[in-house]
Amino acid sequence: MKKAALKVFIASVIAYPLIAGGALHSAGIDSQSSMASAESRIKVENGMTQPIFSLDDAIVERVFVETATDSDGDGKLDRIRADIIRPKETEEGLKVPVIYEMSPYRSGIKGVPVYDVDAELNSVPKKGKSKGEKGSPQANLPGYYDDYFVPRGYAVVLAESVGTGLSDGCPTTGDEHEILGTRAVIDWLNGRTKAFNAEGQEIQADWSTGNVGMTGVSYNGTLPNAVAATGVEGLKTIVPIAAISSWYDYYRSNGAVIAPGGYQGEDADNMAEAILTRQNPEACSNVIKGLTEGQDRETGDYNEFWSKRDYTKDADQVKASVFIVHGLNDWNVKTKHFSDWWQALGENDVPRKMWLHQGGHSSPYSFRRDVWLPTLNKWFDYWLYDIKNDVMDEPVVDIQREDKTWHTEANWPAKGTSDAKLHFKPASDGGGSLELHPVPNKNKENQQFVDDATIKAEELAVNPDSSLPHRLVYLTPPLENDIRMSGTPEIQIQASIDRKTANLTALLVKYGEGKPEIVTRGWMDPQNLHSEKRSSGLTPDREYTFTWDMQPDDYVFKEGDRLGVVVLSSDYNYTIRPKAGTKITIDPERSYIMLPVQGGVKAFK
Repeated sequence: MKKAALKVFIASVIAYPLIAGGALHSAGIDSQSSMASAESRIKVENGMTQPIFSLDDAIVERVFVETATDSDGDGKLDRIRADIIRPKETEEGLKVPVIYEMSPYRSGIKGVPVYDVDAELNSVPKKGKSKGEKGSPQANLPGYYDDYFVPRGYAVVLAESVGTGLSDGCPTTGDEHEILGTRAVIDWLNGRTKAFNAEGQEIQADWSTGNVGMTGVSYNGTLPNAVAATGVEGLKTIVPIAAISSWYDYYRSNGAVIAPGGYQGEDADNMAEAILTRQNPEACSNVIKGLTEGQDRETGDYNEFWSKRDYTKDADQVKASVFIVHGLNDWNVKTKHFSDWWQALGENDVPRKMWLHQGGHSSPYSFRRDVWLPTLNKWFDYWLYDIKNDVMDEPVVDIQREDKTWHTEANWPAKGTSDAKLHFKPASDGGGSLELHPVPNKNKENQQFVDDATIKAEELAVNPDSSLPHRLVYLTPPLENDIRMSGTPEIQIQASIDRKTANLTALLVKYGEGKPEIVTRGWMDPQNLHSEKRSSGLTPDREYTFTWDMQPDDYVFKEGDRLGVVVLSSDYNYTIRPKAGTKITIDPERSYIMLPVQGGVKAFK
């Protein structure tokens, strides 16, 4: 989702997914007869379409699709550029489904100022350093989707999001304008809107069946989530890879202003500025200003701005099947995105499948290609061609373990997972242990640490048995057996702060052979102790109960490892970085971490 990270994507094949769509309109062909037309020409073996169409002879065309939005307010409906490649046989009556990818990155990414995070909390930010460089525009249909799927009887459509490249309008970082811009292609493929060539002649998609599948990595995978949440007719399936499900969780966490991994200081407004590559970008100055105002960087609260960019709340509208792919070590689009989306889809009985891998912000084309391509082939065949293969009979979840081996699951979190509460027990030299049972703190022994945002969390996680002034560490004894955590950890501390606010950060760390490994982490603005929607003023030195979730994960701690919880204030790479000196005092007796563990409490006994 990241500008610079996306720049890397754009330069590689993994960042270019596809969509499947078709239009059953002007030619007057119904879906049943058009599908029969396609099936009479394609070749199927072992439940998969086979490469029988010539890629060299494929038809390539460019259209400009009329949307239902005027995002730049110029009084004209935006039009978005879409490039199409389809088998030549579609000129001879063949009707094909479409694999469709919408992207804001096809014309590069500009270097723009981001926010200075070396600032006091709740202060109006100043602009800081520039990041990123303008990428090279894409001259041809990039990626592997056309290479792989056009010979198998699909069209591939690669479109350019509003406000980028040759498309009209303004980028709006995931709200209804970008959604309507993306949806327009599906509407055109189904005869519900118009498209034109560069000369202004109307072009019809009379070669399509109307069945569309979307996919993409990062922002390109986020837009499929967004459009699926509208319930648009014709979108049969989506394959979101490393995709956002709620933009609030991309730039915020429990009321705290949080950066995407590796991109300190970025926010929704400068994301839009970075992809604003249309001609006359000054036409979008008021739109960018509106993003700056709406994102409310000062309080970090969840508001109407973020609600419009939260797709999980509309999961009940999803009609398409969903195949999620996400890295368990993705700190750009963090794991909360797949976890919340997966849960919301399950609650609404959406057909779904998921791959979880040990990589970061990446596509399985780069690390499991031999399995990925046939699986994707069967998935699109099943949902777009109605080919009766076994893809929906396979295990629902594929998960890659720490040793890089793959295993299958019936669902996620893992079967048999339940919460295990590990209580903090103080030690005389600072920090302490994690215990299954509450430890009476008869002497009301409090523990204290002091914020220093210049020290990175990775430095604060080392030497857990030593006392350091800027963190507290609580440890289990060496584990007597392997323990699998699967789900979302939650931490609760009883604490007071000597100022009106601070950052709160918790790390879950594996201590064993080699250097410590931060398994997951989580952040909170203590002013949001009651709700992420509302900040409340705190009284300095008064005790409060602070509870916040950490990023979901699936991780196996090995026999002999120690599991540690590190509590600190500012997290150098993620939070705002105020001046050092804030003191936080914890009552360990009323503090704990709740871990979702396969086997629950018994796993520790």
